[in-house]
Amino acid sequence: MYILLAAATSFEIQPTIDQLKASPSLPEGHETDIVITGIGSIPTVYTLMRQIGRRKPDIIIQAGIAGCFLPGRIGEVLVIKEEALGDLGVQEGGQFRTVFDLHLTAPDIPPFSNGLLINPHQALLDITGLEKVRGITINEISTDKTRIGWYQQNIAPVVESMEGGALHFTCLKEGIPFLQVRSVSNDIGVRDKSKWDIKTAITSLNLQLIQILKKL
Repeated sequence: MYILLAAATSFEIQPTIDQLKASPSLPEGHETDIVITGIGSIPTVYTLMRQIGRRKPDIIIQAGIAGCFLPGRIGEVLVIKEEALGDLGVQEGGQFRTVFDLHLTAPDIPPFSNGLLINPHQALLDITGLEKVRGITINEISTDKTRIGWYQQNIAPVVESMEGGALHFTCLKEGIPFLQVRSVSNDIGVRDKSKWDIKTAITSLNLQLIQILKKL
């Protein structure tokens, strides 16, 4: 099996990169490559498609840190079962309306299902042993209370990233099994980095990531 491990930045998965250099056959009998996509949805789609064009993986695993809409979960590692594209739409009349609200596209046109990008690979999700949650992808860190409240009321995500939806969209369109694994580094809200714990999030993420690779 050919595994592609993707992350927005190298520092998020550096312990796993070091482990793979020391044990290039991890997981045993399989081949693993690493791709650093850059931050945000557009760089992620571009980089993944370039890599897929060179050699199509049997599975793509995206790993990284994330903000969480539920307080008190810093350091927890979660697997994303479904993604919403949170900022695809228009802000008008004091409210946000999605492309589905605007009837610019239908919420069930593939790869969407009821407006979500759902990971259909239940066996892969199960093998992680992690809690399965909904993610939201936004190309900016959410700090506005009104916008955060809209996300919570209308989408009910648990974690927020800038790249998860790009992974789900690309893999669903290309027919590639995938996993998105996220470790909570901060609560969603005021961008007070003194309250973030990136070190703990990265440590937890990579411990779980190495275990997932061993289980494949």
